[in-house]
Formats: sequence, structure tokens, C-alpha cells
Amino acid sequence: MRIRTLFAEALRSIGANLSTTFASALSVLIGMFLIGVFIGLGTWLVSWSDDKKRELAVHVFIKDEATQKQINELRVALESDERVKAGGVTFISKEKALAIMRKRNPELTENLASNPLPASFDVVPVRGEDTEAIAKKLQDGKLAAIEDIRWGKEVSQRILAIARAMQVMFAIIVIVLLGASTILIANTIRLSIFARRREIEVMKLVGATNWFVRGPFMLEGVLTGLAGSLAAVILLFLGREVAIPKIFWQVQDDADVKALAFTWTAAILLMIGLAIGALGSGLTLRRFLKV
Repeated sequence: MRIRTLFAEALRSIGANLSTTFASALSVLIGMFLIGVFIGLGTWLVSWSDDKKRELAVHVFIKDEATQKQINELRVALESDERVKAGGVTFISKEKALAIMRKRNPELTENLASNPLPASFDVVPVRGEDTEAIAKKLQDGKLAAIEDIRWGKEVSQRILAIARAMQVMFAIIVIVLLGASTILIANTIRLSIFARRREIEVMKLVGATNWFVRGPFMLEGVLTGLAGSLAAVILLFLGREVAIPKIFWQVQDDADVKALAFTWTAAILLMIGLAIGALGSGLTLRRFLKV
């Protein structure tokens, strides 16, 4: 009976204040839609930056006169480094290096009398941020087999800087949008409650408890938040299915680069909308419950 009364009061309040309820739902819709857009775009950019970091590697070139024992010592040193990915050490022989060069730049290898390319180890780190540390450790180790070490210092630093900037920017934008949405929704709900302050005061004067008064308003906030966030999810789904393919039809699909699954995004937006609606109503009512 209490639940039925709670829903009846909440629905009656919504029907009696359609304009403010619509404004609250619209505020939720706008806020959740923007957050959903930035969740999709932000997680895709973070995934892209992580994929670029996975492409970073250390190239260790071996002296032509290095013995097999020295080469094995170098391999052991690389594989024993905890910052190197398991199975991430690949030996490139002189012959294979020449074959790769012929495939990439055939004009540079047309009239070669001999193979000038050295053998090497390609070393893939666990984290892209570790490439420089691995390279410097090898330089300090001064292993006999090493001719040169390259890790694309400038490119690596640029990729890592872009990746960090994307992650920080994504976090800041989501936090700002979430805060702005919360403030906007709370203010809209505050206007709705202020318009009914006399009703709340009368209920308090006849002996209604705080939770009896707060319940319908909180449920109204929950329903409003649910309606707005659900509408935002529908708009995002339509945009994902209709607009995105037309706008980004030239973007090649990459299995390793993807945004957060839409089902998770939808679940997050619905939970945020419900929480904001309930909290906005509950916290705003506090001042009106002091009669």
C-alpha cells in the first residue's frame, strides 16, 4: 500500500508540474547525452593511444663480429628484464633485415654488392612508457654484442605525450560535464520543489515524517532522471547507427581500437541519471523539511 501511495503521489506531482518536470528531464537528457558522447569519443581516443603505445619498441643492433655466445648473452639480458613483454624479444637476422628492406624500399637495394644491414633484436615493452628505460639500461650495461640502440626517442615521447594529454582531457571533460549536469538538474528540481513549498509545509504541520514527504519527491526525481537518461541513450543509439557511419565512413576499422561497449555506456548513463535525480531531490528537500 505504501509503495502504491508513493507512486501515486509521485505521478500526481509529475502531472501537476509538467513544465518543471519536462525541464528536469531535458536537463538530464542534455547532460547524459554529452557525457555519453564524451565517454564514447574519450574511450576510443584512449584505446587509440594505447594501441600506438603498443607499437613502440626498442631496436638493438648487433655487431657483425659478435659471437653466438655474446648474442645469447644479449638475448638473456633482454628476456630477463621484467619491463620486456613475455615473448616480446624477436631476433632479426641480416638476411631477414635485407628482405624487409627490399620489400619496403626496393629502390635502395637494387645494386647492393653485399648485405650492409646488421642483425638485431626487436624488443617490445610491457608498457610503451618503458622503452626509454629499457634502452638506457642496455646502454649502461655495455654488452659486447651491441652495435647501436634505437627506440625512436622523439616519436616515442610525442606519442606518450599525446596519450597522456588525451587521458587527462577525457577525465576532465567527463568530470566537468557530470558536475554541470548535477548542478543544472539540482537547480531545476529545486525550482519544482520551491513551487510546492506550501504543500510540503502543510504536510509537515499535520505530522508527516520527513521520509513520508521526501519519498514521492525522490521517486519523482528518480523517474525524471530515468526518463531523461533513457532518452539520451536512445539518441546516442540512433546517432551510433545512423550518423556515425555517414560521418566516419572513411575511418578504417581496427580490432584493437574501440570505444567502450554501448551497453556499458547505456548502463552507466542510466545509473548516473537515477542517482542524480534521487540525490537532487533528496538534498534539495532538506531546507523545506525544517518547519
